[in-house]
This record gives sequence, C-alpha cells and structure tokens, in this order.
Amino acid sequence: MGTGEPDGERRARHNGLVRRRVTAGLLVGAGLVVLGTVFVVLPRMVVEHDLAGVDVTAQDRLKATNDVRTTLVQVVGGLVLLFGAYATWRQLRVNQDGLRATQEGYVTDRFSRAVDQLGSDKLDVRIGGLHALWRIAEQSARDREAIISIQAAYLRTHLPWPPTGPETPAADVHINDIPPLETRAADAQVALTALGVLCRQREQSWVNLSITDLRRADCDGLWFPEVNFDRACMEAAGLYHANLTQASLVSVNLRHADLTTAVLRRARCIVADLRGAKLVRTDLRDADFTETDLREANLRKADAHGAVFHRADLRMADLRGTDLSTADLAGARLSGALASEHTRWPAEFDPTAAGVVDTADPGPEPSPLLQPPGMTWQAPPLRSAP
Repeated sequence: MGTGEPDGERRARHNGLVRRRVTAGLLVGAGLVVLGTVFVVLPRMVVEHDLAGVDVTAQDRLKATNDVRTTLVQVVGGLVLLFGAYATWRQLRVNQDGLRATQEGYVTDRFSRAVDQLGSDKLDVRIGGLHALWRIAEQSARDREAIISIQAAYLRTHLPWPPTGPETPAADVHINDIPPLETRAADAQVALTALGVLCRQREQSWVNLSITDLRRADCDGLWFPEVNFDRACMEAAGLYHANLTQASLVSVNLRHADLTTAVLRRARCIVADLRGAKLVRTDLRDADFTETDLREANLRKADAHGAVFHRADLRMADLRGTDLSTADLAGARLSGALASEHTRWPAEFDPTAAGVVDTADPGPEPSPLLQPPGMTWQAPPLRSAP
C-alpha cells in the first residue's frame, strides 16, 4: 500500500502553485507595461504636448525626451525613498510597541513577585520586596501611585497604634527603652523611607499613615506633604529638615521629636502633643496649633507667621528669637515661656502680663551634624505634668 499523499491533495497543491506563478507573471507583466508607459510613451507625449507642433531637430527632440525621463526617474526615486522611509517608520513603531509590551509584562511580573515577598515570614525577603517596589516606582510612573498606597498600607497594618504584636514594645514603655524603628522593624523603616522619597513625585493628593506606631522613626529629610498622620505616635521621631507641608497631625504624639528646620507650613496640628519637641528654625507659617500641648518645646528662631496658637499650651516653651508677629495667641498659656529681645510678638500683645520670662538670646544654634546620633539619643524627662 502506498504511503504518499492522496492524488486530490497533490492536484490541489499543483494548482495552487500554478495560480501563484501565473499571478506573479501577470504582476511582473503589468509592472513592465507601467514602466514602459512611464519611461517610453509618457515622455514623448509630454514633449509633443509642450512643443505644440513646433518643428525642432531630432537631436533637440531626443534631448527634451531624455530630460523628461530624467525628471520622472527622480520623481519615482523620491517616491521609493519616501515609501522606504514610511515602511521603516512603521516597522520602528511596531518594534517599539512590541518592546513596550515586553517591558510592561516584565514590570508586571516584577511587581507581582515583589508584592508576594511582602507576605513572607522572613525579614530579609520582605525588605527585598519593599526595595523592589521602590525601584519599580522610580522607573514606572504609572505604577508609582499604587506602590505608594501599598507602602502606606504596609505601615498601617504592620505598625498599628496602639501596638498589638507580642514583639512590639507596649504603648506605656518609656521612649528611652524603645529601640529605633530601623532596629526593631527594619522593613517598616525601609517602607517609610521609600514613601518619603516617592512622595516628592506623587500625583494623588492624600496618603494615609494615621494611627501608626512610628516611635523613634528616622524621617530626616523625607517628604510627607499632605500626608495624614492623625492619631499616630511619632514620639522621639527624627524629622530634621522634613517636609510636612499641609500634613494632618491631629492628635498626633510628637513628644521629643526633632523637627529642626522642618517645614510645617499650613499643617493641621490640632490637639497634638509636642511636649519637649525641637522646632528650632522650623517653618510654622499658617500652621494650626489649636489646643496643642507645646510645653517645654524648643521653638527658637522658628517662623510662625500667621500660625494659630488658639488655646495652645506654651508654658516653659523656648521662644527666643521666634517670629510671632502675626500669630494668633488668643487663649494661649505662656507662663514660664522664655523670650529674648529678638522674639517678635503681635501688636498690642503684652508678654510680661502673660507670664513670659525675658532672658538673653542663646546665640547661634549648633550644627545638627554635631549632635549625638538618634541611636544613642536619650529623651530628657519632662517637667510638665502628663
């Protein structure tokens, strides 16, 4: 029995091959006819039309015809070049679209693997996942907002306030007995740092870090504009030169926090606890400190233009060199607060009647680079009542 293909299939294949050859021959013939018409017939017709019956020598007629042919060759060559350029551009676009699709698929795969790492029981795996998300957010603008939300949710779920985990220091542990955040929860510190860097370029208007345990967190130089820290515990946190413009700090615990040269412009710091906080040369313009506890806080040389201290507690606060010339001090308690000749008060405000103590100006502030590191810094005991 033969094993070859059936006769019908062979005939069909043969007929298809014949049709393709006939079609190709017809196309070639049509092309030759078109070229003959363009380069043989058309030039003569153009010359005869232009001469309009004028008697010229055969040599001049031939030269005119060749000139027309040369022009047609240039036109056809130009069209071929344009078509080639268009074909190249289309191929480039197709290649770019393919490359973009490949890159997006690669980013999506990296994103999924990084998110999976966040649920690992191993600390180093979680840190690796957070760093991977950070890298993706820097490279992919379309994923940045989602990654910012993931990092904020990671902090809220891993560092709730009050603390609930057995390995997390209890809420009543003295701040000097609590290790820095980078020591007790290195993954959370990575997420917080990434968040403070990525918020420089974010597009969404609000990030939620409320009710989180950020005691002794390192936020130096980070950006948290329009971030919600309501009811968070940030006791003894390092916020040197941090940007908290228009941040919400309602009922936040910032005792002993270092906010030197930070920006709290238009921040809502209502009913907050800033006892013993350091706000030296801090930008407090138009911030709202209504009913905030600022006892023993250091506000030396701070700019408080337009700040609201309505019913705020500023007893024993250091206000030497502070600009309060346009601040709202209605109902503020200032007994025992320190002031100097460089302190600027609102018009018609009597600091002596308010119990302010006039002392000498402290002079230049020491460089923050000369201060002891946050790892070894000890919060001094507060003289004010709890």
